[in-house]
Amino acid sequence: MSPRPKIALDKNTIMIAAAELANEHGSENITLAMLAKKLNIKPPSLYNHFDGLQGIKKELAIFSLEKLFNSLTNEAEGKPQGEEAVMALSLAYLTFARRNPGLYEFALSAPDPADELVHAAGKKIVELIVSAMKPFGLPEDEVIHAVRGLRSLMHGFASLEQRGGFGMPLDLDESYQLAVTAFITGLKK
Repeated sequence: MSPRPKIALDKNTIMIAAAELANEHGSENITLAMLAKKLNIKPPSLYNHFDGLQGIKKELAIFSLEKLFNSLTNEAEGKPQGEEAVMALSLAYLTFARRNPGLYEFALSAPDPADELVHAAGKKIVELIVSAMKPFGLPEDEVIHAVRGLRSLMHGFASLEQRGGFGMPLDLDESYQLAVTAFITGLKK
């Protein structure tokens, strides 16, 4: 048996490998042994960077929220606020969920959502959506209700799609865009 090749092991390298595993096997199926095998290291080496599996899952939640935020930001860049921005953010959200099913799970179910770093990563996403809704002129309370409604629409659609919940032979992208358009129309009153 040949010796294991040495790799530069840092937090980002571990997160990328863990993200790949999450997307391949789902967020609940990641183990330290699986991650160590992917990295070609022994499991105890992971403790040099994280506080066990819970530490890795917390970092994956933050990593996932950051990647989701970056996806949303990249898609919304150059779009004016309002209808076009809300549609762009909605499409980017669904695209992220489709391309990163395991990471998407982590973005929604952090081991400790009250954790300061997890909360800060999630707050950036909310602030981005709030900013996109400014042109609708909603009072502050209604903006929060609208953000919750949009998040429910996006998450509900993404979750149903991931679980095979849409069996009718209609274009899913068209259904999603129609739902988001109806939501936006409701914001205009």
